[in-house]
Amino acid sequence: MNYYSAKEIVEQVNKVAQAKADTNANKTFVLALLAGGYIAMGGLLAIVVGGGLPGISASNPGIQKLLFGAVFPLGLILCAIAGADLFTGNTAYFIPGLLSGKRSVKTILKNWGIVYVGNFIGSLIVAFLFAYYCGLFSKEPWLSSTISIGEYKTASPFLKTMVKGIACNWMVALAMWLAYAAKDVSGKILGIWFPITAFVAMGFEHSVANMFFIPTAIFYGADVSWTTFLFSNLLPVTLGNIIGGALFVGTAYWFVYEK
Repeated sequence: MNYYSAKEIVEQVNKVAQAKADTNANKTFVLALLAGGYIAMGGLLAIVVGGGLPGISASNPGIQKLLFGAVFPLGLILCAIAGADLFTGNTAYFIPGLLSGKRSVKTILKNWGIVYVGNFIGSLIVAFLFAYYCGLFSKEPWLSSTISIGEYKTASPFLKTMVKGIACNWMVALAMWLAYAAKDVSGKILGIWFPITAFVAMGFEHSVANMFFIPTAIFYGADVSWTTFLFSNLLPVTLGNIIGGALFVGTAYWFVYEK
């Protein structure tokens, strides 16, 4: 077969988790910076394409959401194939090893902490330098689209936002599961593309993507404070992402194939 079976995927993921655990903190941080930047580039492209279609958005909102989501997978494709360390994927990779007693909680939390901070900084660099300083969204319809994204994402109740985070990372972790199932680059891209396009089009919440979307909106004058961003969106989304990746993917497949 030119792909790994479901059981073999778990074995591949365990190898990935071991490699990440063995990587020193400095290299992990650089890989995390890259991942944050890659996801932000995907978000930037999504706004350029999907945010530039006000007519289609008004008459055919489903098409606009699909186009927005269709280009966003650029970020995860770069992470998976070029190599980078993304927090949301790591919430799932380490769990089978943890539940099998092969990996400690301390190791996992260390990785998550370094990667989360690195992702945040990488996303902010792209948001400020490339999206804001270069003025890519300074004109309509991109300006209104950018601001509305930030204001919309911070307006929902805590629990609803967290649930959207769960659904999102269920899809993101599965996208990486499919990527590890493939044995060639085209298969990895295809495996990533469908679940990522789906979660974006459905409006679910990704913590690292929001590290780009919402700060960019703030830089452009959205009525959103940094405190609101951190506690009304990033915190519940992060918690939801952890549940979605760790429970719905990492634990589920450990239970089926390794318990």
